[in-house]
Amino acid sequence: MKNLMIITSVLLILFSTGCKDDVVVPAEKTSYDLTVRDLLGVAGTVTFTETSSTSTTIDIELTGIPSGSHPAELRSNTAIEGGTTAIVLNPVGPSGKSSTLTTAMTYNQLIAYDGFVQVHLSTTEPNTVIAIGDIGGNVITTTKVTYPLSTVGTFGVTGNALFEKRVNGNTLVTLTMNGLLPNVTYPATINIGSIATIGGGDIKKTLQNVDGNTGKSYTNISKLDNNVAISYANWLVYVGYINVYFTSANNLNIIAQGNIGAN
Repeated sequence: MKNLMIITSVLLILFSTGCKDDVVVPAEKTSYDLTVRDLLGVAGTVTFTETSSTSTTIDIELTGIPSGSHPAELRSNTAIEGGTTAIVLNPVGPSGKSSTLTTAMTYNQLIAYDGFVQVHLSTTEPNTVIAIGDIGGNVITTTKVTYPLSTVGTFGVTGNALFEKRVNGNTLVTLTMNGLLPNVTYPATINIGSIATIGGGDIKKTLQNVDGNTGKSYTNISKLDNNVAISYANWLVYVGYINVYFTSANNLNIIAQGNIGAN
C-alpha cells in the first residue's frame, strides 16, 4: 500500500507538471477598422497578431468587395494626409481576405506606428481606394471638443470645428461648414488671440481648404506652421480662433470665425 501511494504521488506530480507546460499563452492582437473611401459598401478590419518577438501577422478582412485581386499596403503618416509605403501587404483576394507575415517591424512597433492601411481597387486602378484606416498611434480616441463657427457680415456661412485626440496625442481638426458655394475651395487658419482682438492675431496654423462641395476640411496637426510641436492637450488651453476665408487669408475676406481653446 505504501509503494502504491508513492507511485500515485509521482504520477500526480508528473501529470500536474505536464499540464503546466502545455498551457498556451494567447497571442497578442489588435484590430483596427477599415472604412470605405471611393467604393460604397466596402468595410472591414485589419488585425495585427504577434507571432514571435520579431514577427507579426497582418490579416485584412473585407466585405462588399468587387471580384479580382486588390493590392494593399501599410503606409506611414495618417490616412487623411497620405504617405509612402512602409510594408507591402499581400493582395486581398475574392474572399475578401489577405494575410501577411512581416518582420519589418515588431508587434509593439506596429501598434504604436504613425501609419495607416489602405486597399486599392486593382493594379490598373491604383488611385481608387476601396478601404482605408488609421492604425497605431493615429487611431482617433473618444476625447474631443467642438467649437462653433459663426458667420461674419452677411455671408450666411456657419459651421463648427471638431478637435479629436489621436492615441499619440496629435489632433485631427475637422471643419464642417454650411452655406458654401459648390466647386469653390475656402482657406482656413488658426490664429493667435481672439476674434475680439483689434486687427486680429497672427496665423499660427494653416488648415486644409474647406471643400465647397462637401463643406468639409480635414487637417492632422502635430506642429504649428513654425514647426513648434503642439498636442491635443495644448489646444484645450490655447488662446486662439479660427477664420474661414472666401478668397485668401492675405485678403482678410473672412466669412466665418470662432474662438477656440481658452477663449
